[in-house]
Amino acid sequence: MKSFRDKRRDNRPHPSAKGAADASRLRTGPVPARPDAQPHERHEAKPDTRSEPKSAPRILARREGALPSEQLPVILEVLPNADYALLDSGAGQKLEQYGPYRIVRPEGQAIWQKALPAKEWERADAIFTGDTDEEGIGRWRFPKTPLGETWPMKHDGIDYLGRFTSFRHVGVFPEQASHWDHMAGLIATAKRPVKVLNLFGYTGLASLVAARAGAEVTHVDASKKAIGWARENQEMAGLGSKPIRWIVDDAVKFAEREERRGSRYDIILFDPPAYGRGPKGEVWQLFEDLPDLTDLCRAILTPKPLAVVLTAYSIRASFFAIHALMRDTFAGMGGKIESGELIIREKSAGRALSTSLFSRWVA
Repeated sequence: MKSFRDKRRDNRPHPSAKGAADASRLRTGPVPARPDAQPHERHEAKPDTRSEPKSAPRILARREGALPSEQLPVILEVLPNADYALLDSGAGQKLEQYGPYRIVRPEGQAIWQKALPAKEWERADAIFTGDTDEEGIGRWRFPKTPLGETWPMKHDGIDYLGRFTSFRHVGVFPEQASHWDHMAGLIATAKRPVKVLNLFGYTGLASLVAARAGAEVTHVDASKKAIGWARENQEMAGLGSKPIRWIVDDAVKFAEREERRGSRYDIILFDPPAYGRGPKGEVWQLFEDLPDLTDLCRAILTPKPLAVVLTAYSIRASFFAIHALMRDTFAGMGGKIESGELIIREKSAGRALSTSLFSRWVA
């Protein structure tokens, strides 16, 4: 299922299936500011569905067995560092440092006042404006020097490309770093081969972190552009020899296919949009479809799994809702459900900017 985080953040309906430059990404492939970053078709794995049976509706029932233990609320925060920092926020905006660039973007949750003086905000290299062009998407304004679409970035020693997209995002969601570090630790301490499935994988940083830690990774995203960008990041990071399958597909359909094939994974990450459409017009509604997908994720775990991580953006709900769903789904599995929020700690005044809800099962 495609996801355009710009749309998911705005919580507006996604008009069409996202693909290349067709103005849609709930979390899987913002439209590029320039048309020169087309993904290479040879980089995209497409499933063979010619003889695939039509999926029957999934019948859900509450599982028997003891519920996993629970820990909540868990607040996972990202602190300012040399690669990324939330410099300041307020009045519906945020001021961030991404590598060499200072960037201003809208932020609806920043309902407080800015802490830094105006002159600090005026030093921005790029500002995402609320203006829309004929396609109904926003623009980047460059107050100093016009900048290219991409620029070099780094996360924990992994090189990748930041990217100005016409949906306000920049190719990375730094608040996810807490999940990436946790996953890398699980892979390193497993002392055995680990298979990771990254659904709604976007531009691939989570997949690169997992592959560098030693896992075999399957990365699924419905956007061809996002897969192309992820492959660019893999090469830039020097991880071209790592075992990563890049698959353009609807996340739910792929998971159903894996269940039928008997494919199993030790760690599953899924980061669905609030609303989205798959490549064949499949409609995704988070509250309607999340229970099925969560159940599918359990069904395609190995006999000795390590973790399942769910992140939810732009939904009007408490983390208690997804916590209860995850706890019920993993009844009888043992382990623990940890749920709460991902936050970014601001550099100027130390305020916490909440970005999303999460719930994860850990064996």
